[in-house]
Amino acid sequence: MNLWKKTILTVLGLVLVSVAGFCAYGIKMYSDASYTVKGVYESIDRTSKRRDKVVNIDAQEPFSVLLMGIDTGDLGRTEQGRSDTTMVVTINPKEKKSTMISLDRDILTEIVDNNTEDKLNHAYAFGGAKMAIDTVSELLDIPIDNYVSINMKGMKDLIDAVGGIEVDNTIGEFTLDGIVVPAGKIKLDGTTGLAYARMRKEDPEGDIGRQRRQREVVEKIVNKVISLDGVSKYRKILDAVKDNVKTDLTWDNMVDIQKKYMPAFKDIDSLQLEGEGTEIGGIYYQILDPTKLYDVQTKLRAQLGLAKNEEMQAKDTTNYNNYVGASDNYGYGETSTSYGYDQSVETNGGYTDPNAVTNENQYASDGY
Repeated sequence: MNLWKKTILTVLGLVLVSVAGFCAYGIKMYSDASYTVKGVYESIDRTSKRRDKVVNIDAQEPFSVLLMGIDTGDLGRTEQGRSDTTMVVTINPKEKKSTMISLDRDILTEIVDNNTEDKLNHAYAFGGAKMAIDTVSELLDIPIDNYVSINMKGMKDLIDAVGGIEVDNTIGEFTLDGIVVPAGKIKLDGTTGLAYARMRKEDPEGDIGRQRRQREVVEKIVNKVISLDGVSKYRKILDAVKDNVKTDLTWDNMVDIQKKYMPAFKDIDSLQLEGEGTEIGGIYYQILDPTKLYDVQTKLRAQLGLAKNEEMQAKDTTNYNNYVGASDNYGYGETSTSYGYDQSVETNGGYTDPNAVTNENQYASDGY
């Protein structure tokens, strides 16, 4: 798989190709795409301030984008949802390099503005895109300059909009929420494609395998979008984007990125941030190693043209010690059930939403 395909596996690539990319095919498409972007635009007032000024994309300054796949919008779900997939992309056009990092949803971290420490994917559930942005910014010690989110229904609608996708299901036939996905080389519509992307429990690789299938599905969608057949279906594609995507990237931003940043997508360093799995109070978490986390923070800051922040190294170690660290009670696979977890740290293992159609029972069946 070449480096460009690694880029377009992301939702950012999907939006840029399916929206800004249409401008090359005529005034009508350009006008429709511009109108769609205005409809999905949603600005965020960030709490975390790690820049003195807003990034100037027109001047080709390096910037970061938070990409979120939200587990709602389908199967009757109308609740806030959780960020089932979380990625951060940093783009440096002058060095012609990018970094794409996937963040495990079970990472135990501070939920900014919520006075608690919990799973990373709960930040979106507690406070939407704003809280997710601030939380990821605090975790990685970088500014999050922009975000793009797409819900489950968006993936389903996009698959249908491009006329379906073909995959090779090597896991074997499985059923999710009553939807049967056959084994082998198959063509998926929106319903079966979403099931293929969401299933976790029957995959030997668990959530890692699911993330791989999600990237595969997005890649297949984008390949169809950039084909001539995809261009002929641009109206359906724009409708799918309009109804299911939110971003604070403007139309002008997208056009500038397409014109000035594409060489940076040819050299991508792909990373996965995950820790050691353990249970705290009967709930599964990923605990990040402070040295590995600091290495990632330093790499991302360098990519954005920011100096190393040595103070974060001490903070990362302190957080680790509070979670599992150096106390006598800590031990994986031992009789201890406290895992060295600092009892002063408050966690919130779930959330409720009065507008939800489905609740914790549905999430439990999905492996949350």
